[in-house]
Amino acid sequence: MSSMIKPLLVAISLLAVLAAGYWWGYTQSQTTVATSATITTNGERKILFYRNPMGLPDTSPVPKKDPMGMDYLPVYEDEEAPSEQTIVAISTEKVQKLGVRTETAELRELIRTVRAVATVQTDERKLFTVVTKFEGWIQRLYVNATGQTVKKGDALMDVYSPDLIAAQQEYLIAARGLESVADGDPDVRAAMQRLVASALQKLRNWDVADIELRRLQQTGEVRQYLTVRALTDGVVLEKKVIEGQRFMPGEALYQIADLSSVWMLADVFEQDLGMIHPGQLVSIRVEAYPDKVFNGEVAFIYPVVTPETRTAIVRIVLSNPDGLLKPAMYARAEFASFHSKNKVLTVPDSAVLDTGTRRVVLVDLGAGRFEPRTVKLGMHADGYAEVLGGLRVGEAVVVKANFLIDAESNFKSALNSFGHTTYYPVSDEQEIASSSAVLSAAHVQYRGEGSIEAIDFAHATVTLAHGPIESLQWPAMVMDFRVQEPALLQSFKPGQKVIFEIAEESAGEFVIVRIQPADTFHDH
Repeated sequence: MSSMIKPLLVAISLLAVLAAGYWWGYTQSQTTVATSATITTNGERKILFYRNPMGLPDTSPVPKKDPMGMDYLPVYEDEEAPSEQTIVAISTEKVQKLGVRTETAELRELIRTVRAVATVQTDERKLFTVVTKFEGWIQRLYVNATGQTVKKGDALMDVYSPDLIAAQQEYLIAARGLESVADGDPDVRAAMQRLVASALQKLRNWDVADIELRRLQQTGEVRQYLTVRALTDGVVLEKKVIEGQRFMPGEALYQIADLSSVWMLADVFEQDLGMIHPGQLVSIRVEAYPDKVFNGEVAFIYPVVTPETRTAIVRIVLSNPDGLLKPAMYARAEFASFHSKNKVLTVPDSAVLDTGTRRVVLVDLGAGRFEPRTVKLGMHADGYAEVLGGLRVGEAVVVKANFLIDAESNFKSALNSFGHTTYYPVSDEQEIASSSAVLSAAHVQYRGEGSIEAIDFAHATVTLAHGPIESLQWPAMVMDFRVQEPALLQSFKPGQKVIFEIAEESAGEFVIVRIQPADTFHDH
């Protein structure tokens, strides 16, 4: 019996060992499968996200195309994020020596102040000229000095005019005739009443004051000298008469202006006109009263621009009850324009590095690490720029010494570019024709072929319709490129087929470093 039990125990032990080994092998294989599943999906590496093909900071969790039709590139789990390649690391000591200063991107109410020079002018609607409608001579002047203040109805001068004397006599004759037929035929009385009214209206048509007409009616006497009176309040700007002077009908004798309100004419540059609108409040300062601020309102924007100064006149209406503002005074006008009722994301203007084709800020990642970030900007106002894309609220950007850090960034980008595996150098045997433009061969170059769509000599850019550039995984498209030496574009023209080479000057920005006509290139 014992001889049978012993083999049975051995068999059971062997089965247990085999079962344990199978279980261990199965769990290891499952672990391996699970691990590999995190890296592969249907035999491919796991994609974390998709990055912008031009090196811009935006990413996408799903495949998409950029505005130029280029596919976003996948970033796999087992590779370094491309953004890390553009980060500049500087020691803390060097950061202190450079004097780096940062400021946080914040939401603020963006107010743009447009400043302009201005001059005080009289309100044209309150400018009056004293003229007569009859011939005469000046017997006496009551207002005999320029700058004198007058009120409506004040006596300006006594005049002698034969026409006025004759008109007074006509009225008195008609008035006496009306009295003589008071008990006569009604038709005769009506005719005489018309003669009286006509004679009186003749004097009114010659701007004889009502007070003079009432005196004539009350006294029944002809006055040899009649008084010409002011028709409005104001200040005498011009006095063109002297006592004893003869004057003719329509001749200007005085110019009187009501200065209780004045116009301020401001010269606003044409690029700022979009910020000005009627009804806008304006602050005015004049040198004569440095401690005072006058408030006015935009009344009108003139419809023409002065070609010599590229400015348009903006009319501002100001109340001037104390008469402090005088015609021809110089002033400074400030127009406060609110960009939006809501707050917008902004950064200081000093934080923006303008390359000519894009705007870049340096984001402080801490511990001496800085990331160049392309941003889309909107309105600029009082030292700040509106950020439409590329930054988030609370991110710190460099506002001082950013040019020095950007130099570090470009240097690192140039060094990193030597790590690219795809490089198409131009051999020594490939000579460039005299009409080609050799700009630089310092950076790694990527070759492409295409035709010139347009050339902007002012900004040293060329628009190329190029074929696929496999080394950069670019499809065929139309793109704008900046050229390092603008003068060398003079030998090219739109429609011309060219072979060109580009280099990455900074993160995501490629410039043409070599270009030549396609018909002069021969591959050996």
